[in-house]
Amino acid sequence: MSKVTVVGAGKYGSTTAQRIAEWDIVDEVVMTDIVEGLPQGLALDMNQSRPVVGYRTKVIGTNDYADTAGSDVVVITAGLPRKPGMSRMDLLGVNAGIVKAVTEEIVRYSPDAVIIVVTNPLDQMTTLAAEVSGFPKNRVLGQAGMLDSARFAHFISETADVDILDVTAVTLGSHGETMVPVPSMCSVGDKPLSDVLDADTIDELVDRTRNGGAEIVAFLKTGSAYYAPSAAAAAMVRAVVEDSGAEMPVCAWMEGQYGIEDVYLGVMAKIGANGVEQVIEADLTDEEVAGLREAAVAVAAKVADLEQIDL
Repeated sequence: MSKVTVVGAGKYGSTTAQRIAEWDIVDEVVMTDIVEGLPQGLALDMNQSRPVVGYRTKVIGTNDYADTAGSDVVVITAGLPRKPGMSRMDLLGVNAGIVKAVTEEIVRYSPDAVIIVVTNPLDQMTTLAAEVSGFPKNRVLGQAGMLDSARFAHFISETADVDILDVTAVTLGSHGETMVPVPSMCSVGDKPLSDVLDADTIDELVDRTRNGGAEIVAFLKTGSAYYAPSAAAAAMVRAVVEDSGAEMPVCAWMEGQYGIEDVYLGVMAKIGANGVEQVIEADLTDEEVAGLREAAVAVAAKVADLEQIDL
């Protein structure tokens, strides 16, 4: 029986669970949360939508990790969301404790799972989950580039007034200030992005993409984005469950690609049943490679902050 667990039944987690269930690609989706009644109520509501939407996947809501046993994929959404004025780094201390505890439960009940981390700060939390789990690095990955690339594509579509489905956009690097947009891999239809928008406009859209999450947080006042993030996480789950080999930007362990090693970083990768099947070295410009290496240095420095936290 195929099974996916989503840890955290907040808006991000529950929407991720709903998307996966509605695709009908697994037998069960389990939502677990520390709040009693929350995952159970949401699961009951989702299950009652099955005859309307037309899918068979059963959603299980629970407060007990024993119910997650034998999961093929576990998505970690648990953690505090950002509030207006907060950076992702402001969440480091409290979310590190949460991710450590969650990862220990994953190892206990689903030792063969692929772990997808979405908790912020993303690069550090992915690193922490890998270290705590002891899993092969390819079986622990983070969701960042899928979301950032989607945001970049939306901004390109709106600015250029073109069909969103004609836009291909890619961002690499980290999830945040050292995000590396890759204009050389971006296009609108069969045209390179640089033929559609001028350099200054592209730079403006890149900056808006880097701050895409904060822009939404500022509007919401309480809570943070979850529709686009859940779509990105669910797409990664689908690639693992279906062993599709889909190529997508994810936070993956680097082993010498682009001259970068021993750090989790946003890069293009093939995703399959074992998580990251291959990190793809795209044909980037010298400037883009330099940006990626700078991002790796910045991420490594931030990861070092984890050593200062008593977990």
